[in-house]
Amino acid sequence: MTKKALLLDDAPKPAGPYSHGIVAGGFVFTAGFGPQDPATGAVVDGGVYEQTRQVLRNVRSVVEAAGASMADVVKVTAHLQHLHRDFAEYNRAYAEFFTEPYPVRTTVGSELADILVEIDVVAKLPEA
Repeated sequence: MTKKALLLDDAPKPAGPYSHGIVAGGFVFTAGFGPQDPATGAVVDGGVYEQTRQVLRNVRSVVEAAGASMADVVKVTAHLQHLHRDFAEYNRAYAEFFTEPYPVRTTVGSELADILVEIDVVAKLPEA
């Protein structure tokens, strides 16, 4: 199996030795993204709603660079710093980026480094 790494200028710079995404086997797999503004590297102001929207914009840039769209996302994994407190606002922002049939999703509480949300996705690439 071949794989192609994606590293974009319009996504936050990776914090370590990893790619923004990998295209392999007809899918694109994204790294876990936080709510950093790609232009400044700073975490966006606001709560989990604003942070989730920025995270999903970051994810969307990688999905689209691979040739897919958010409608092609089949799996979402999300980590929330405060699962019970923030789930409703996270879910409200999430609903702005996905439509039916919704991707499968796992949302868990996690210890995050100075952010409220981190998300990665898997998207099916359109048939050639």
